[in-house]
Amino acid sequence: MTWFTIALKKYAVFGGRARRKEYWMFSIVAFLISFVLGLADRATGSVSKQGIGLLGLLANLFFLIPSLAVLVRRLHDTDRSAWWLLLTIIPFLGWLILLIFILLDSQPGENRFGQCPKQPAQL
Repeated sequence: MTWFTIALKKYAVFGGRARRKEYWMFSIVAFLISFVLGLADRATGSVSKQGIGLLGLLANLFFLIPSLAVLVRRLHDTDRSAWWLLLTIIPFLGWLILLIFILLDSQPGENRFGQCPKQPAQL
C-alpha cells in the first residue's frame, strides 16, 4: 500500500522516474478499488443501461491523471519520453511495445529524467 500512496502523492507529477514496483502496485490497487466500487454499483442497482455505475465511473476518473503520471514516470525510468504513449494509437502492436517498455528494468544511474529511484541519492 506504501507504493500506492507514493504514486498518489505525486498525483500529477509527470517528471522524474518511477520504479516498476511503484507502477505495478499503483495499477493493481487502483484496479482493485475500481473493481470493488463497480461491484458496489451493481449491488445497489446504480448501474445505467450501458453498464456504467456512478462509483466505478468516479473512481476511474479519479485514477486517470495519476495513472498517466506514473506511466510517464515509468517510461522515463527506462529513458523513454512520454511521446512513446502515441504508440497506443496502433491497436495491438503499440500496446505490446508499451508493455515491454514498462516491464524493462530501470536504467542504472542517472539519465535525462533524473536519478535512478532504486539507488540512494548521492551526496
